[in-house]
Amino acid sequence: MAKQTTSRSRGVRSSRTRPVMVLLDLLGRRWSLRILWELRDAPLTSRALRAACDEASPTVLQARLDDLREAGFVELGEASGYGLTALGRELCETFMPLHRFAERWRSKSGA
Repeated sequence: MAKQTTSRSRGVRSSRTRPVMVLLDLLGRRWSLRILWELRDAPLTSRALRAACDEASPTVLQARLDDLREAGFVELGEASGYGLTALGRELCETFMPLHRFAERWRSKSGA
């Protein structure tokens, strides 16, 4: 579970908030979901992750990586770069039904 406050970035909602709201607050931060999505298949170096994230600002990308590491979803490997933890992989698996739905929706709506 994510820590409730952090000195590096704005904290998530208070500890009295429901856990789902704390999680959604974290995942709703710019680039959080994209980082998790890009790491779903394999670890990436900082440079490769930035390229995969459409050249996101290095400052924002690093802040989000710090948030996701603190929450236990991302880890920094010695040689392979950033990768998902077991908890991060579990979180990404929960998005797959939504991803499949979005693909069907896009094909039907032309979005």
